[in-house]
Parts: sequence; C-alpha cells; structure tokens
Amino acid sequence: MTKETIRLGISTCPNDTFAFHGLLSGAVDCRGLTFEIELLDIQQLNDRLAEGAFAVAKTSFHKAIQLADTTVVLPSGSALGFGVGPLLLAATAESQPSSLAECTLCPGRDTTATLLFRLFYGDATRVEQVRFSEIMPRLTAKTADFGVCIHEGRFTWEQHGLSLVEDLGSRWEAETGTPLPLGGLVASRRLPPKTIATIQDIIHDSLLVARSDPAATLPTMRMYAQEFSDDVLMQHVDLYVNDWTLDLGDVGRHALATLSNRAAAIGIGTGRPLEVFAGEQEKRN
Repeated sequence: MTKETIRLGISTCPNDTFAFHGLLSGAVDCRGLTFEIELLDIQQLNDRLAEGAFAVAKTSFHKAIQLADTTVVLPSGSALGFGVGPLLLAATAESQPSSLAECTLCPGRDTTATLLFRLFYGDATRVEQVRFSEIMPRLTAKTADFGVCIHEGRFTWEQHGLSLVEDLGSRWEAETGTPLPLGGLVASRRLPPKTIATIQDIIHDSLLVARSDPAATLPTMRMYAQEFSDDVLMQHVDLYVNDWTLDLGDVGRHALATLSNRAAAIGIGTGRPLEVFAGEQEKRN
C-alpha cells in the first residue's frame, strides 16, 4: 500500500525545530504517513502556504486569519503566551514613538509582529518589510530608525546597543488580558478529517518527545538557529514552548478569537474567525 505523503512546512526557529525534533529524527510513529518537510523563514512559509505548496504548515496567525476559509488551526504546535511579544526597538535612545514617520522595519508583511505594529501604530507612514534577521543589523548600522524585533533577537538586542521603545506583547496583554498568539500550525481543509486527526496526534507525540529530553533536541536546533549559544536556544524554547503549544485549550482559543476580532476591526481577514480543529481526541476531552 502506498503511504500518503504530507507536504509539511515549518520554520527554522528553535521553537519549531525543538517541537518537531521527534518527527525530524524519526523518533515518533508516523502512523502510515510520509512527511516531506521543508524549513523556511516564517514569511516564506506564509507565502508558500498561500500558494498551496503545503498541506500543513506553521504560519503567522496574521496569515492564518487571512486564510481562515481554506485552513484550520491544529490544537498542537502553536506559539503563544505571556511575555513572548515582539519588541519595537530604536536605533538610538533619543528616538521616540512620536517620530514614527521615520523608517520602521517589520519582519514580513503577514507576520503577527507586523499585525501588532499595525494595530498599535496605525499612523506609521514608512514601513519596510525585511527578513527578521536583517532588522537588528540595519538598526545598528543606523540605516533605519525603528524595527520590530522577533525570535532570538528578543534576548540579544541590548548587546547591539539598541533602545527599547515598547514591548508590543506587554501592550497586547494589558489591553486584552489574553496570551499573545504569534503563530501556529494549520492544515488544509481539503485534507480528510481523519488525516488531519492523525497529523495532529503525530505532532502532539513529537512535542512530548522533545519535552521529555530537551537536551537531545539541541543538535537539531543548532542546524538552523541564528544564534548558536545553547543558553539562547533554550531561552527561546522556554519562552515560546509551553502547555498551550501542546494544546491550545480554552484560553488559547479565546486568544485566537480576540486576535481575529481585532484584525477584522482594521479590515484584515475573510470574515470567518479562526477555527481550531476538533479531532476525536479533542471531542473526548
């Protein structure tokens, strides 16, 4: 019998390579499925997902809102939490939000970081979309005034002599009282529900493998991380991988609904709220 092949896209960020270590290393039972896995930058994933390149992919929740008609969010694999938000940084300590008519760098037009910036700084007039790893070097070189920083840079921005303008995640938390949803795994609605349920179970198992022995995931994370310090990698995992990554639960679902509603208020989305897949395991719980 020919195995069903699933095209899976995940990011190169440590939280994804940690979560998918079990699958990447062959440590989990794939239950008759074969996975073709591609690791890309998050904006590349957003673009390729929209083009139909993947059956399942990690995507920014900003993009997931735009694709709500064609995808469903998986209960496992999301990055959301308190204290996980992007940082709005300035090249110099003298730069203030009132001068956001100057150039602000954002990490991809469909990232949740860009959505937050649009929600909180909708009057910014000069926004340039760049790869996330270019933002701090550009600020350090003073070829841009402001930048929205994500991933490992959250831990290293002070080493670059940059100034913090605002923690956008803290602002989200203060205004909504919910954890900030950054990104998650979505599956195409064209997949049979039984296949989606199987994929969900595999991802859940992969997360359990990683959490049972975090040190074993370091070689996988080092292959793709922008920062090679084991301490920074584990800081990243500790920040972005939590119980909501294993299962969104009611709190995670409420956070997604809040983000959907706020995006809709500024004209983003299809009018359909994000839907979290409810497989047999979900229905039993």
